[in-house]
Amino acid sequence: MAVERKFVEDRVRKLRVKEWMAQEVRNAGFGGVDITRTPLGTQITLFVERPGLVIGKGGRRIRTLTEKLKEFGIDNPQVSVDEIEKPEFNAKLMASLLARALERGWYFRKAGYRFLYRIMEAGAKGCEIEISGKLTGERARTEKFIAGTMVHTGEPANTAVVTGYDVAIKKLGVLGVKMRIIPPDAELPDEFEVREVLKPEETTEKDEEKVQESEKADNVEKVDEVEAKEAGEEKTETEETGE
Repeated sequence: MAVERKFVEDRVRKLRVKEWMAQEVRNAGFGGVDITRTPLGTQITLFVERPGLVIGKGGRRIRTLTEKLKEFGIDNPQVSVDEIEKPEFNAKLMASLLARALERGWYFRKAGYRFLYRIMEAGAKGCEIEISGKLTGERARTEKFIAGTMVHTGEPANTAVVTGYDVAIKKLGVLGVKMRIIPPDAELPDEFEVREVLKPEETTEKDEEKVQESEKADNVEKVDEVEAKEAGEEKTETEETGE
């Protein structure tokens, strides 16, 4: 039972670190965190839109984050920061930005369509945005914004779809934001490629002349060989008669 309890404690610790990191670096565009155990300690990689805000002046802020991570019971934490190359394809980052826009007072329908168009114009194959909560009244409901292709079942729903979630805290209550994106490099099972059949090259007049000349030369060589063979046979016959 001790082994199972240890695994549960490790998972709970990672979840607490991820939630704390999301709150600490939310102004830098938090796009996720990767926690990996190494022989030298624990490698923590942050994916953000603006790495400079996480590193700080002279690396002061990242050193502060490293020291605070020791309070969670992490041995020798090593924090590194990676910049997100394509923010539109990071579902966690897009959900966070949409939630911050809702907190600033954006109307939910305007914000939903604005982010939907932004993601699709970047080249995504499909996008689905869900905003749930007290949107227009006292009763909670869910509003969906969909564009392109979206998969909900089967293995492609786990391998091809990137999912992100965030929360917007408003005066009337909490709004949940769920983002589902299919990046342009994702392979879907219904996609296939038709290859073109290469046509044989059409021979030109010069090529035909070359072929005819080569055939003539072959015919001349064959005639010469036949004549030489006949001449040799006649010579042997005369020699036999002469004898």
